[in-house]
Amino acid sequence: MERIKRILKDKNGAGFPLIIAIALSLVIIFTGISEYFRLMIVAQGVRDAVQTAVISTVNDNYDDVYHGVREGYSGGYQPIAEDFEESLDYGDIYDRLDGVLGLSYSGGYHEKRTSDGKLEFKVWNLEVDIRNAPFASGDHASARFEADSTIMLEVPVSFGGKLLPPMTIKVKTSAGYTPRF
Repeated sequence: MERIKRILKDKNGAGFPLIIAIALSLVIIFTGISEYFRLMIVAQGVRDAVQTAVISTVNDNYDDVYHGVREGYSGGYQPIAEDFEESLDYGDIYDRLDGVLGLSYSGGYHEKRTSDGKLEFKVWNLEVDIRNAPFASGDHASARFEADSTIMLEVPVSFGGKLLPPMTIKVKTSAGYTPRF
């Protein structure tokens, strides 16, 4: 420690390489932190877009929701003769997602590319689970029309060139419908 202090106080220029090493280390650390935040912003944006698409699908099911105002019920059923039949609309979530994020379909993936053709991120393997509220449930807390979804997201890491593998995560979202009145 004394040697480092002596080098820093020396006026002969011996501390110059140490200052350059410290500056380069700080630049590398700042670049790594910036890349981490870029990855998190992309993941958050994709999660929000998937949630928007799922919410749109849940809203599309609104027309089939049985309105039992007295019971506060929100299940997707249609009256058939003297009974009710479950009626669910899964919609086209990928189409909505492509519209929101500006994705294009290529090779089994929905991809977002920059203007020069470089891959920004890609998504695939969308799974949607729509859970209809049980018919005439007395439990108002669980009597919700819900849709859960998962999608795989891959974002290339631009820190360190091709040395690092891309970030691949499973993005999960949930949406539900409960009538207000």
